[in-house]
Amino acid sequence: DMIIYSKSSGLRNAAIGKLETPIKMIIEKESDMLSKQGGICESLFNVEKSNRFGETIVTQSDFGIFAATEEGAGATQDTIKETGKKFIEHIQFTKEFVITAEMMEDANYGVGADARRRAESFVRAYHKTRNKLCEAALANGTLASASFAGTTIDLTCADGKPLFSGRHTYGDGSKTQPNYFFGNLLYHPDESDNRILNPEKFVYALHTLCMKYRSMKDDNGEPLGYTPDTIILPGNRPFLESMVKIVCGSEKAPFSSNNAVNLHFGKWNIITLPGWTATEDSLMLMSSEANRNLAGNMFFNRIPLSVSNWVDHHTGNYVWNGRCRFGIGFGSYKHIILAFDSLNGKGDADYFLIY
Repeated sequence: DMIIYSKSSGLRNAAIGKLETPIKMIIEKESDMLSKQGGICESLFNVEKSNRFGETIVTQSDFGIFAATEEGAGATQDTIKETGKKFIEHIQFTKEFVITAEMMEDANYGVGADARRRAESFVRAYHKTRNKLCEAALANGTLASASFAGTTIDLTCADGKPLFSGRHTYGDGSKTQPNYFFGNLLYHPDESDNRILNPEKFVYALHTLCMKYRSMKDDNGEPLGYTPDTIILPGNRPFLESMVKIVCGSEKAPFSSNNAVNLHFGKWNIITLPGWTATEDSLMLMSSEANRNLAGNMFFNRIPLSVSNWVDHHTGNYVWNGRCRFGIGFGSYKHIILAFDSLNGKGDADYFLIY
């Protein structure tokens, strides 16, 4: 990330001169530290620069297989067809903070501790906004749109469906396939339809969901063949999180007395979204390779954090203003799936069966 700093002209107060450079240095240092740490945005989204009003992602069919030809014959011509478009418009975000005249006067011999904390928190708020926006987009992915920080974000894909849907279209739009599922994730019903915890059920459910993801079709009707490598969890389901970590972190088959190999060991990156409050045990499976190749989760930086400052002549207070623009959206649905534990579906979720 990058900070654009604009120094206001006409500053005459000596206290301001002593305060301005340290605050600027704090902002730049704090931003650099947080950028290196990364977060939800960098971990789960393709972050790219933009120099336009918005960005259009065009989905296209892929080439078919090569055709055999006779000696001396020409090659069979293949074409790529446009199958959809998704426009992502950039949104402006702003914030200000004020250092009072009294604080500036008291800072003649060094930056006041409170002023320093304000500058650090200001930049943290910028990175928090990026990460919370990405988190909100995924957590509300079953909806066509969601409210965030006073604006509405579009959560539909190129086919007009929300990110997670049981009726996504592909090819010419006449065929459908799901990336939104419900079924027996952690529990199974007994003879009276009471739900009984069955940890081993999760191992088989994870296998089943991986196979469903792997068989998702491209626009030519061929299986994509990607393998998910990232599990995304809600922040309010601690038992599910523990279950996932046990299953994925055990060298041998978990919940088993034999010495079988655990096929999930070392395969997954596990990411928890603290702000995702799920009403059922839920998880997302994503292929980071498909996310990159298919332009799945997209985050565009139009204007990085731009900081300017001035003196309010009515109060003598020192004002710092931050402004940025970025866009978020989904160029594809084929990089990720969502599943939740329920015997009764909701919306257009598709049922998955564990044998």
